[in-house]
Amino acid sequence: MSAVAPGALAPRLGRIVPVRRNEVAALLWSFAYFFCLLAAYYVVRPVRDEMAVQFGADRLQWLFSAVFATMVALVPVFGWLAARLPVNRLLPAVYGFFALNLVAFYVALESGVPLRALAPAFFVWVSVFNLFVVSVFWSFMADVFATDAARRLFGFISAGGSLGAIVGPGLTAWLAPAIGIPNLLLVSMALLAGAIGCIAMLLRLRSGEKRFLRTAGEETGARPRLWEGVIRIARSPYLIAICVYLVCYTLLGTMLYFAQTELVPQAVASPEARTQLFASIDLAVNALTLVLQLFVTGRLLSKLGVTVMLAALPVVSIAGFLALGIATVLPVFVVFGVLRRAGEFSISKPTRETLFTVVPKEEKYQAKNVIDTVIHRGGDAASGWVAAALLGAGLGLSGLAFAGVPVACVWLATALFLGRRHEELRAEAPR
Repeated sequence: MSAVAPGALAPRLGRIVPVRRNEVAALLWSFAYFFCLLAAYYVVRPVRDEMAVQFGADRLQWLFSAVFATMVALVPVFGWLAARLPVNRLLPAVYGFFALNLVAFYVALESGVPLRALAPAFFVWVSVFNLFVVSVFWSFMADVFATDAARRLFGFISAGGSLGAIVGPGLTAWLAPAIGIPNLLLVSMALLAGAIGCIAMLLRLRSGEKRFLRTAGEETGARPRLWEGVIRIARSPYLIAICVYLVCYTLLGTMLYFAQTELVPQAVASPEARTQLFASIDLAVNALTLVLQLFVTGRLLSKLGVTVMLAALPVVSIAGFLALGIATVLPVFVVFGVLRRAGEFSISKPTRETLFTVVPKEEKYQAKNVIDTVIHRGGDAASGWVAAALLGAGLGLSGLAFAGVPVACVWLATALFLGRRHEELRAEAPR
């Protein structure tokens, strides 16, 4: 990272983030862009969770499979569009498309279409929406900022998203009982329109200011290729272990999601109240995540190392699933769910990303792309069928929770292996 001369820093904002005077406008618009984006998503995420309740826990595996199939189908379509449309047309088209979708869902609900009838389409839509809008955001950021500026400023921009992830569910928890579920979709659409406005300002800045932009000659890394990534994974016990670690996480997360769709309707009667509860849970998760990211994660990772940090969430999961099996009630689920999701976002995922720092460049791009897409989303789909089969075998929610304990133990063993192997590869790397 190149140093920034103190005199070049913005007088006030430069005390918080090393931003140059000519970068301030782009930084603030990017911060606002990510804020609007994640706030828009987290306004409708609790609505999605209510839709899952409406659809029924006994059929959730079909929703997870539909999400995976839709993503596999749409990724090539988006790649085709991205290769042919200039960025000033591609970005408004993507976000405008999703905004119009929200209007269509709103019109359907206001026309009397029941929530249960819209549940499958809306659940899949929100899951795909989240994948694409965040992916497009970071692709655009890589175009707007050169490498030096990205290293200095992306942390601050990410904080905009974290703040949006707090404000979004806060708005839903506050507004759901007063305005109802259909109008929440318009709130999300308004935030998405705000993101489009931020894009317009950034495009204007990019056309007029070149000093902080990525140059055409900068290399962005190897282009990921699916089958090459699969082959590299199959040849590496280390990469296979990363896949196992991720699949254990998705399987346990799916088990908890099935439990959520059973427990919440038993305790909360109305759709609006359930949506408010889901929003409150999201708010707690994101607030705790932000605190941990700012004050805990970096310090613990430096002091305790990769092995302990990878093992932390599996240990929490063993205790949490045991507690949920003994007392299968909503308060236990909420506390465990909040701790687990906040731990994933603030501790497990950042640590998991460090595992790729000791592998060759080709594996960082080719294998990692397969793990982040096919393994992760395919794991979600397969986990839905596993959880449904366990419930169908008559285990019940308590039995499902106890079934999560051995999975968490495998997860813990994988974490210990990965931590040790990471340290070995790190010691072998040339200095």
